[in-house]
Amino acid sequence: MENQTSAGNPAENDFLNQLTEIIGDNLSDENFGVSELASEVNMSRSNLLRKINKLTKLSASQFIRQERLKKGMELLRQTSMNVSEVSYKVGFGSTSYFIKCFREYYGYPPGEVGKREHHEPVSSAVVEKRKSLLVPALAVGTLLVIGALALWFFNQPQAPEAALAPLDKSIAVLPFKNESNDSTNVYLINGLMESTLTNLQKMRDVRVISRTSSEKYRNTSKSIPEMAKELNVSYFVEGSGQKIGDKILLNIQLIEAATDRHLWAKQYRREAKDIFELQEEVAKNIAEEIQVFITPEEEERIGKRPTESLAAYDFYLKGTELFYQSTGESLRASIPYYKNAIDIDDQFALAYADLTMVYFYLDIYRSDKQYKEEISQASEKAFATDPTLAESLVAKALAYIYEGKNEQAVPYLEKALEYNPNSGVVLHFLSEYYFSRQPDTGKYLEYALMKARVDIAADSATQSYNYLQISNALVQAGFVDEALFYIDKSLAYEPGNTIAKMVKVFTQLAKTRSFVKAKDFLLKELENDPNNMMFLQELGNTYFVLRDYENSYRYYKKFVNLKDSLHLDLYAHANLKIGAVYEKMGFNEEARLFVSRYKQYADNDPTIYMHVNQAAHFAYLKDWPKAIEEVTLFSKQDNFYIWVLLLDMDPMFEPIKDWPEFQKAFGEVTAKFWRDHEEIKAHLGEKGLLPITL
Repeated sequence: MENQTSAGNPAENDFLNQLTEIIGDNLSDENFGVSELASEVNMSRSNLLRKINKLTKLSASQFIRQERLKKGMELLRQTSMNVSEVSYKVGFGSTSYFIKCFREYYGYPPGEVGKREHHEPVSSAVVEKRKSLLVPALAVGTLLVIGALALWFFNQPQAPEAALAPLDKSIAVLPFKNESNDSTNVYLINGLMESTLTNLQKMRDVRVISRTSSEKYRNTSKSIPEMAKELNVSYFVEGSGQKIGDKILLNIQLIEAATDRHLWAKQYRREAKDIFELQEEVAKNIAEEIQVFITPEEEERIGKRPTESLAAYDFYLKGTELFYQSTGESLRASIPYYKNAIDIDDQFALAYADLTMVYFYLDIYRSDKQYKEEISQASEKAFATDPTLAESLVAKALAYIYEGKNEQAVPYLEKALEYNPNSGVVLHFLSEYYFSRQPDTGKYLEYALMKARVDIAADSATQSYNYLQISNALVQAGFVDEALFYIDKSLAYEPGNTIAKMVKVFTQLAKTRSFVKAKDFLLKELENDPNNMMFLQELGNTYFVLRDYENSYRYYKKFVNLKDSLHLDLYAHANLKIGAVYEKMGFNEEARLFVSRYKQYADNDPTIYMHVNQAAHFAYLKDWPKAIEEVTLFSKQDNFYIWVLLLDMDPMFEPIKDWPEFQKAFGEVTAKFWRDHEEIKAHLGEKGLLPITL
């Protein structure tokens, strides 16, 4: 049977015939794959993949499988072998998988060979036609789930064929099943799953869902299409394995998410000592099958051994199993395993890096820090041992964050993201940094969107938080209607999420500029939670803008009393307004104290908002020229938050808001914000982050 090919000259046909002959010589060897074929023809894997795809429109794995199926048809027609015997003869380790692939290729099961008059395979053109109809239908369905709102708001015109583009290369690695008789081997099987996922995460050409997002499906009864809808991925990897003595048996399947169709399966039998080669091979095989381009740098990182000691690696896997349970008890229990790994191999950078993270998470919310020295030493050792390892860079960044040196952490996080483009941990810290520590609307939104695509939450509370972050990042950059869409999704998961409620208030305020509506919402929420300091403080602000100073004082006073009773230092930016209100109510001494605190805050503000803060202080002092000067200086900044566009409603600027000088300065601020908005929109569009498809 001839190869279906687009080859048009004898040399190309000779090449395909050579491949067919080599595959035929190794037909019964189920482990003969792309790497082995490339070696036989003295080509690199990447060159072989490209050439086969060019000539046949198939991946290299598909080409090999089709040659096996053709030989299987021949044996079934010309010998007395049964289906099981033939399946193993042509290199299928599983009879059921052979039957499935045979049915897909020929249109009927192998047991019916001899009963059929025609035996030609389904044309590859027909198969591709089916795919082209199937995948776009799923893409359109995904867009409908997101809603017409997203498509309208981002105003991304597309040609008809672009609207039907296939989903991106996106994949979820489901928890592997431990088939060992010894249940204690689960850590090893989970380790193989983790390594498969981590190696795929290192490839920029594919979007990989985080382990925490996939973990919720460990004992699920949901179908592949149901999980695909929740995670918005194109492919799933399923795996199962067992350790028998010194051998590892691993079964891997690749499944097309939309149809639950098995695209590829392979059984790996390896010595335990070859575990690192196995991990690398599995990831590369999966990448080949979905035609992911792997750069030489990525291939080098995937092939790097974490340690030369299998004993150290065994301890590391046991520690990692506890680390991912994410409880205080399990984190503490993981420490001895990581230390044992390091005792065996003191150059084990990955173990040092993970140990840093354990100490960091144990200490981050404690007022009495316990692990300062341990974090410093472990992170230094990780980075010194392997500064090109993404985890080492994260460890170094966490050490700086722990010490409050956030700005110094950023270069390490950005480099870590370069090495591991799908890391939800790195994206979390980057988005958090550009939101609160060094505000930048463009970067905050970019990293928040990237994180949301790989780190789908495992529970409703976390999912609510994720959508809240997306909504907040959107509104701060001026995407107001889209922000309302996602904050409603956040509240649908957790109706009692008070922070989400506040984000919705701000978003509606940005849309309507109505502080009256904001006041009514806050009063209603305060009835259910009368001691919520966030609501009290915002009600004080809202009444201040509405020039209702008596009610503003009423809620500010409750906020201040509650804050002081709990010895908290919160909302330093509000002290100027509080001072102004206290002064209007006749409490001059207290007013001076609040204004003094605000001045100290403004003078030490390292962010782009220092000019706005100084402008407000000069306005309070009635130094109008200086206030206008500071607003003008602020207009030169980039990527600032949308709340600055409400500056003209602030009573502080009431006496000068109609002055030509203020109008000009404030006009420049407004114009700059919307120019930045358009630039952010274009930049994120180029990176494929808009329209949003979470």
